[in-house]
Amino acid sequence: MSKITFLGAGSTVFAKNVLGDCMLTPALQDFEIALFDIDPERLKDSENMLLNLKGTLNSGCLVKAYTNRKEALRGAKYVVNAIQVGGYEPCTVTDFEIPKKYGLRQTIADTLGIGGIFRNLRTIPVMMDFAADMQEVCPDAWFLNYTNPMAVLTNAMNTMGGIKTVGLCHSVQVCVPHLFRDLEMDDSGVQWKIAGINHMAWLLEVTKDGKDLYPEIKARVREKQKTVHHDMVRYEMMQRFGYYITESSEHNAEYHPYFIKRNYPELIERFNIPLDEYPRRCVSQIERWKTMREEMVNNKNLEHCRSREYASFMLEAMETDQPYKIGGNVMNTGLIPNLPKEACVEVPCLVDKSGITPTYVGDLPPQLAALNRTNINTQLLTLEAARTLKKEHIYHAALLDPHTSAELSIDDIVAMCDDLIAAHGSWLPNFK
Repeated sequence: MSKITFLGAGSTVFAKNVLGDCMLTPALQDFEIALFDIDPERLKDSENMLLNLKGTLNSGCLVKAYTNRKEALRGAKYVVNAIQVGGYEPCTVTDFEIPKKYGLRQTIADTLGIGGIFRNLRTIPVMMDFAADMQEVCPDAWFLNYTNPMAVLTNAMNTMGGIKTVGLCHSVQVCVPHLFRDLEMDDSGVQWKIAGINHMAWLLEVTKDGKDLYPEIKARVREKQKTVHHDMVRYEMMQRFGYYITESSEHNAEYHPYFIKRNYPELIERFNIPLDEYPRRCVSQIERWKTMREEMVNNKNLEHCRSREYASFMLEAMETDQPYKIGGNVMNTGLIPNLPKEACVEVPCLVDKSGITPTYVGDLPPQLAALNRTNINTQLLTLEAARTLKKEHIYHAALLDPHTSAELSIDDIVAMCDDLIAAHGSWLPNFK
């Protein structure tokens, strides 16, 4: 029996989406779904939920929970990763509160910025443990990474872990539908092309019946920007740089040096930037789970409709050889020539029985490549810190981060990194 292993199975809601989708996929009915999580209570919750779902959906998948990670991985054909190392408490709180003492404010802090750097540094060692186990018990498995920071972790698994890895994010498939809904445009029959890096990929082309829709989009955006709304940052970036970005305004506010500035506090209101959004979201999700748990875990009549998540469609394509197109995060093997070859890029990919084949995009418009490179600089220095365990590269990564370097002096950035290293304690490896 073939096996799909889900690491971080305590993410019950997400596990329901991805694995419920697999249960609804005819080509995956003979698979074992192997669950692993370090939290035994959450693991049991997800197992009970999926067993109930299996009954409701009349699925042929075998559901099995494991307390031994290596056994969960043994013989796996596909591995789905959805872990969060350090959780909301203590690590996410640390990522926000210490920078705040230095006057550095963040919104999400799970991709780039000082929060993204330290999330990477505590997650990469765990991912390398996954890679070591996989090299031993399932070396040919595909690793589907849903965990942020997407670009760096996917890069680490490919280059440091030696595991076939693709990073999967929601932002590509919802980019155009959400944009068109917000601008009250019809997206039926619309074709688009998206490429760049994760959370900063670009809507390079958007057409219908061969007609370029960007002129109409930009005209509507100019009107939209006259009132305060939820997507002010992305629309501002499109007006200044010419193209729409895949990920939300709350994310992009902290990827660039233009929006969260102590000396210009009025920008926060002008661009409707939700500072400290991620901690609020975490608290809300923790509270919501208290009521959702009973609805999901012990519900014998639990239902599920196939979601828009890529995973089940990819596995179906690889099992049936019926091609499927995704926006995937992969190594830049010349796919976007004016981005560094060491970078992980987000490009259209074809999935079929031969695996995942990225497509050639070509050079990005120069201003877009330049913006991507500002983020790639910090990504690559963070990887270097994780690879060498040299503390100096943590400083380098932070000093090159666009938002951090625009706000703080060199001395403050180094001191802040030292404070974060001390506060993380055993969540981080020992840096030299």
